[in-house]
Amino acid sequence: MVNYLQEDELLAPGTIFCTGCPAELALRFLLRVLGKEVILFGSAGCAAVGGIGFFDAAAAKVAVISCLMTNIPSIMTGVSRYYRKVGRDVTCVAFVGDGATADVGFQPLSGAAERGENFIYICCDNQGYMNTGVQRSSTTPSKAWTSTTPVSELRRGKEQESKNMSLLMAFHGIPYVATAAVSHLEDFAQKLLKAKSVKNGMAYIHLFSPCPTGWRSSPEEAIDLSRRAVETNYYPLWEAEHGKFSFTWQPKQVKPVTEFTSRMKRFAHLTAEENTSFQALVEKRYDLISRLVKEEITV
Repeated sequence: MVNYLQEDELLAPGTIFCTGCPAELALRFLLRVLGKEVILFGSAGCAAVGGIGFFDAAAAKVAVISCLMTNIPSIMTGVSRYYRKVGRDVTCVAFVGDGATADVGFQPLSGAAERGENFIYICCDNQGYMNTGVQRSSTTPSKAWTSTTPVSELRRGKEQESKNMSLLMAFHGIPYVATAAVSHLEDFAQKLLKAKSVKNGMAYIHLFSPCPTGWRSSPEEAIDLSRRAVETNYYPLWEAEHGKFSFTWQPKQVKPVTEFTSRMKRFAHLTAEENTSFQALVEKRYDLISRLVKEEITV
């Protein structure tokens, strides 16, 4: 970790992220790990603003290409193929949100994965359209409050389960898929280096990024919230290398998911019965990953 802190800072000083947003830390860190020979791709959303900049001020000290939410993988395909054709080793990296990944941008991402395009795609998942008013996305968890999934006597937050994007990408059969969290930077660094080493297809990293604004949590608790998500198995850390699944970090003692949900107001409405139901969902999803790791299920 210390070695990465000695490298040049490739993100401009200051930030335009909301107070307490860990996406800035993630973006600064990944640029340190991946180095200067990087082209960064972004689109509308929280994650992209940090790399693209604001008005006439650039944010990153590497080349940045601003895309639409619907064509990020398509543009990355053209750029990465060009550099491969001229024989230059350049790492193309997308750093975008869950809306551009799991919702409006899923079709071109799936197509690029199936074609075997060679780039790194990082979804910085804050579990909603936080940049435009905290609307629900397909990665918003079940029962969570958002501005479009309100809580009242008739509605109890989002009714559907969240889309399991990391598993969906693994089932595309691409060379490398991993989950990562801003609370576990050593783990994140190792996964970035593995993703960079892939030369025969796509590498996909799903990065868990708490949003103090949209989750209605304390700004100073973002990193701890990320840690609690991992320690409760709400967000397990794993990787799949050419279809081989393995855990990269596991808690010595799993904590109840209420130690995660109780730290934010988007889950403040949950009753004891709803907390039990939420815990069961967490355990069901963790069991699926465990079975993949044990090779009880093959991709």
